[in-house]
Amino acid sequence: MKYLQGYPEPILQQVQQLMQANKLKTYLLNKYPQQHQVRSEKALYEFVLALKNTYLKKSSPLSKVVYDNQLHIVKHALGTHSYVNRVQGNKIKAKQEIRIAGLFRHMGPEMLTMIAVHELAHLKEKQHNKAFYQLCLHMQPNYHQVELDTRLYLTEREQNGCIYQ
Repeated sequence: MKYLQGYPEPILQQVQQLMQANKLKTYLLNKYPQQHQVRSEKALYEFVLALKNTYLKKSSPLSKVVYDNQLHIVKHALGTHSYVNRVQGNKIKAKQEIRIAGLFRHMGPEMLTMIAVHELAHLKEKQHNKAFYQLCLHMQPNYHQVELDTRLYLTEREQNGCIYQ
């Protein structure tokens, strides 16, 4: 259960019981019965931009938001944010980019929102600190539960494949 490292023992025991009874998939499908419809990169950009414009109006603009099919495999990450500063004449131009693991194309809408919220929070808070998680909770009030459920999804997916058909 590599995705659940750091969680308290009682939660790990509950997960273990669900897995042994082959009920983890059922739990997830009951909670997240449908996949989101944000399939294209254009739709992903618009989805993330709408979140940004709702919660982070004064933050720097995003130059790119894409699904990255290699991200999870290469960096063991579900999403990344990057900043590139370029000098153009006497001005510095900053470009910000968000990459979301391609496996998020086939997850519940709350899970896609959670990863987008996480990466957007990095626009204001670079470190995973208290302010960072408060910002995540501001954008998605059930952020921590959805993060746990996403980790459960990844655990189930690793064991038995994608839960959505």
